[in-house]
Amino acid sequence: MERLQRWRSHGGWQEVWKHQSRETGTPMEFSVFLPDAANTAGGPRPVVWYLSGLTCNWANVTEKGEFRAACARHGLIFIAPDTSPRGEGVPDDADGAYDFGLGAGFYVDATQKPFAKHYRMRSYIERELPDLVAKYFPVDLTRQGIMGHSMGGHGALTIALRNPERFRAVSAFAPICAPGQCPWGQKALGGYLGDDPAAWAEYDACRLIEAGARVPEILVDQGAADGFVDSQLMPGALRAACDKAGIDLTLNLHEGYDHSYYFISSFMASQLDWQAARLT
Repeated sequence: MERLQRWRSHGGWQEVWKHQSRETGTPMEFSVFLPDAANTAGGPRPVVWYLSGLTCNWANVTEKGEFRAACARHGLIFIAPDTSPRGEGVPDDADGAYDFGLGAGFYVDATQKPFAKHYRMRSYIERELPDLVAKYFPVDLTRQGIMGHSMGGHGALTIALRNPERFRAVSAFAPICAPGQCPWGQKALGGYLGDDPAAWAEYDACRLIEAGARVPEILVDQGAADGFVDSQLMPGALRAACDKAGIDLTLNLHEGYDHSYYFISSFMASQLDWQAARLT
């Protein structure tokens, strides 16, 4: 573990760390906000994991997400990992497209060559990074929440649905709700996992719910002016799946807001308030 950067902010410390990952076989970086409450004698603090979207790394939400004031107020540790492995020898999209390969790991463990060696973001997020963070930071792993944006919203939903005993809260900004039915998801899941849609089911929130996966409740904020709503995100599919399964879904549609961090930063505090009510 190597600390790369550190800044004082909102009564806490914003840090960036780097380590060698056993899962991806590459160096990985993540950011962590440590409120001052994490350095007192009050014991370990609840942790919120934030998963970013296509083309992003830890820096996008760290620089534009406006989460620190709310985290300091609630005493939440906030961790933002990268979205894919990176470095020499890590394969990318053959055409250099933004929606596959580097910056687009889709939080899966790839099974197809040449991606299977390094693209193991599911195991990295579900197992390796929490174990590492628990060794170096005062986190209370009995009080975990997870959230994300777009591709990261897909990651947050699917990881929580597969591990309901680990997460007390799950929320998302404009998540990809049914990747098996949209172009982004079909390209990524097909490329990483192969052409058989049956192999995609554990990475599709709607299909997980249909197969019996349950969490008590989900919060989703969605911009009504988001150009990807109908073609890629499909919140209506998540609404239908949750209604049928009896999952309490709060789906907030915000007029005038798009898919950007202008939208995310506008509702970050309210999502963290919601998370904190379930974690603290």
